[in-house]
Amino acid sequence: MDTDKKGINTICTHEGGVKDVLFKGATSPLYTSTSYAFEDVDAKRYPRYFNTPNQEALGKKLAALEHADQAMIFGSGMAAISTALLTFLQAGDHVVFQQTLYGGTYNLVVTQLEKFGISYSFTTGWQVADFERELQQNTKLIYVETPSNPLLTITDLSGVAQLAKSKGLMTMIDNTFASPINQNPIDFGIDVVCHSATKYMGGHSDICAGVVASSKENMEQVYQTAICFGGNLSDYTVWLLERSLKTMGIRVKEQNNNAQKMAHFLLDHPDIVAVHYPGLENHPDHGLAKSQMKGFGGMLSFELSREVDVSQFFKQLKLIKPSMSLAGLESTVSAPVTTSHALMSAEDRKKQGITDFLVRFSLGIENIEDLTEDIEQAINSVKSMQVHA
Repeated sequence: MDTDKKGINTICTHEGGVKDVLFKGATSPLYTSTSYAFEDVDAKRYPRYFNTPNQEALGKKLAALEHADQAMIFGSGMAAISTALLTFLQAGDHVVFQQTLYGGTYNLVVTQLEKFGISYSFTTGWQVADFERELQQNTKLIYVETPSNPLLTITDLSGVAQLAKSKGLMTMIDNTFASPINQNPIDFGIDVVCHSATKYMGGHSDICAGVVASSKENMEQVYQTAICFGGNLSDYTVWLLERSLKTMGIRVKEQNNNAQKMAHFLLDHPDIVAVHYPGLENHPDHGLAKSQMKGFGGMLSFELSREVDVSQFFKQLKLIKPSMSLAGLESTVSAPVTTSHALMSAEDRKKQGITDFLVRFSLGIENIEDLTEDIEQAINSVKSMQVHA
């Protein structure tokens, strides 16, 4: 059956596995060797060459999920992003980055790119016109992130892709928050897709990995950079990631459902002053999200009222875990000012709209009633403590 005609759960389950030809097992065998024969073989295999049996097989699954020709697995999301950027940029080039950017990527940009002679600009917003205003004569690439971390802004993928193509530029996206279940940027004309596979692809808070997916021509260039930087993933973790991807479709859809319900609960809560979730009709980019996403995602963020101390709120939660990462089966919350965006200056966070009262919320697969009850009791506990202080 053609991959294009397969359902998403079928692709997650069956595409890109290693056949157990010896024992006919149901799951992929794990090849842990770091040394392979070099004579009379079809390929000289080595983990840093990204071509061990498990690496190659998983790359096919990831490419199918992102509607790409090829994909590669890296040791982390930042390994994937940095390798991709430095593949297509060189001294003298300029790149336009979306303002609402993951803190780790932001730190890479402001601390490393100029060492390579690469200049950059940040947009003042996330509309197509904001990107166009930042273009320079030597601009080579436009980098977007949608939905953005942590404010869930939505960027017009088709609009950015069309702008880039009209100027002869490349486009790259961090598609982590959406996952391939909810969004396939290549379908909208984006050239290169990156992921922190630590998040929805891993899905169990026990894997650190990254992904780059694109055309065959682009991935051949990424490969040449990747084998020099050495950001490959161990085959044991590759095998675990393949296992996790088999359930990604059903996991993410349940997280989507929980996020939608939680967003409505928070929207009506008297101690919540703002809710950021593209699935809400009052979200400024709701229509755009609906046009380019198959689901609105399992991530949202909200601002507590100034009467509720954020740190105490985290301490009073009994079910939801205060945790730095996201997208696991369990629901987690974090404070962007002290985690994902801690490396940004307070001034830059303010420009992005990231306040000290902002809470990033990653919805898991628990019963929604248990999650809303935990939010309610935590807020009430903090308010009670403050009254008696």
